[in-house]
Parts: sequence; structure tokens; C-alpha cells
Amino acid sequence: MRLFSRGRWLPLLFLAVVAALGVGCQQRDPMTTIAPKSDVGSMIQGLYVLLFWLSVVVFVVVEGLLVYAVLRFRAKPGQGIPAQVHGNNRLEIAWTIAPAIILVVIAVPTWATIFKTAAEPGPNALRVEVVARQWWWEFRYPELNLVTANELHLPVDRQVAFTLKSGDVIHSFWVPQLGGKQDVVPGRVNKLQFTPNTTGTYYGQCVELCGASHALMRMRAIVQTQEDFDAWVKGNRTPPTAPTGAEAQRGADVFAKGACVACHTIEGTPGKGTVGPNLTYFGSRTTLAAGIMPNTAENIARWLRDPAAVKPQAKMPNLNLSEHDISALVAYLSSLKLPER
Repeated sequence: MRLFSRGRWLPLLFLAVVAALGVGCQQRDPMTTIAPKSDVGSMIQGLYVLLFWLSVVVFVVVEGLLVYAVLRFRAKPGQGIPAQVHGNNRLEIAWTIAPAIILVVIAVPTWATIFKTAAEPGPNALRVEVVARQWWWEFRYPELNLVTANELHLPVDRQVAFTLKSGDVIHSFWVPQLGGKQDVVPGRVNKLQFTPNTTGTYYGQCVELCGASHALMRMRAIVQTQEDFDAWVKGNRTPPTAPTGAEAQRGADVFAKGACVACHTIEGTPGKGTVGPNLTYFGSRTTLAAGIMPNTAENIARWLRDPAAVKPQAKMPNLNLSEHDISALVAYLSSLKLPER
């Protein structure tokens, strides 16, 4: 009791409060779940807030009673043995009913949220097929006849219905600010739906351990106005123009006559491979290697020299390209940009 009587607990309490406040004062976290930008994200956040405050109430009541009991019924000098009692029917009934009521209060909104987030998408939803691979993401828009990789473009305020498939092992699709995570399992089709309500770029990640480069299997969801999304779709459905400049033209020739065409597709070229990402309009993407590096000439060259040095156990083999061919391919890939509006 000397700890309490001398006030030595005050510095400890102060440090605990400062530490708790410091945790909440961190810089903006692009993978946060508490700043939702979709209807599903907002529903999950609302449920979380409800459970948090219910937990606070339970904590305060329980700890308050505990502190009261410790202080009120502590041993006093010369007190002797206190009266011995056994059982209290009213108390036992109360602490049985109270948790049951709390569980009902938690269960009802939880069930409601589960059913709402698992509801079938509407007829006007944008359909997107997600194919997870080691270690990148393929996004197919079957109604738009469009395929891209690692950067998911979505229109704002329109429901999106995802079908999730795996090309190899178990993965898990998660864009924290847009919706709940969903496993992607080989041989099974899982579903997810949400409606993004704010334009912007949101970061995603595979969240199921899937191999050596699991942590490097990232993505970006780019939510656009309907007008910008329509322009992006129109641009992607327009065949790329022939490259200009001697270096880019030579890069196109290296691509067409080399091993690249066995794994990659570029519309309007002999490349029709589906093993690796679709590279049509690769130059307009902001990142490469599944979102781990900015899409710059230096990083493209670094990737082409030795993919496994950038992403351990990368499925793309080292083609032992000469620096001359790498320079040409960099010029060609960088030139694959969407037509200007």
C-alpha cells in the first residue's frame, strides 16, 4: 500500500497514457483499416467501433469493481479473519445474465454486417476476375475484354463484384481501405464485393504466406471518376501504335523474336503468352514487379538483368540479356503508354 500512499503510481500512469496516445499519433498508414473508402469498409469499421466501446464499458466496470474490492476489503491491522460466506444467488444470476445480454448486443449487428457484406452484387456491378499468382496479380474485366496486372482500376460509386481464383498456391486478396480480406484458394472460386466511394490510390497486399516473395506480392487499387475510368478502358482497348525511335523499335524486335513472347502479351505483337503479366501499355503503369518499385527506366533495367535478385525465386528466368538488348527493351516497354485523351 506504500505505492499508493506515496503517489508513486502517478508517473507510471502518466507514462502509460503518453504511450497510448503516442500509438495513435503515428503518420498516415496506407494499409490502415480505420479510414474506410468503401461501403463494405465503412460497415466493418462501424462494427469495430461498436465492439470497441462495448469493450471499454466492460473493462471500466470490471476493473472498477476489482479496484474497489481491493481497496475496500483489504486487510487492516488487527482486523482478524473476516466473516466467511458461501455463494450469492443474486450476484451469480446477475453475472450470468449480463454477459449474455452483451453477447446478444454484439451478435445481432455482427450477423447483420456479415449478411450485408456477403450479399449478391447488383446487376449493374462491374465484374472483375482476380487471378493470384506467385508473386503478382492479374485483373481481368470480362465484360470489357480487358486484362491488366498489379494495378486495379475501378470507377467510384459503382459496385464491383470480384471472383477470386489462384493460379498456383493459396493467396489472400486484401486492399485494407476498400474491403475485407478474402482467401484465394486453388481449385475454388471465392467472391467479394464492395463499392468504392472516394477516388484515390489504395494499397493492397497478399496476406496469406505463399512463398519466398510473399511480402513482395503487392498491388494498387486506383479508384477513378467514371469519366477517367471510361477513358482508361478506351485507351486499353486501343491497340498500341508502332514504337518510334530507333532504340524502341529495336526493343520491339528483341521482344518479338526472343523468349518474352512465350510468357507475355502485348496487343498487336506476336506476344500472346499468359504465364506472366500482360504488358500492353506497361509504360503507363506507376509500378513494376507487383508494386515493389516505381516504374522507371533504371528499375526496368534492374529487373531485366536478374529478376530473382529483385524478387527472390521470381518465376521469370534470367534470360542473360546483353546490356545492349536491355537498353532497347527498356526504351520499348517505356514507350507503351496509353493514348492521350
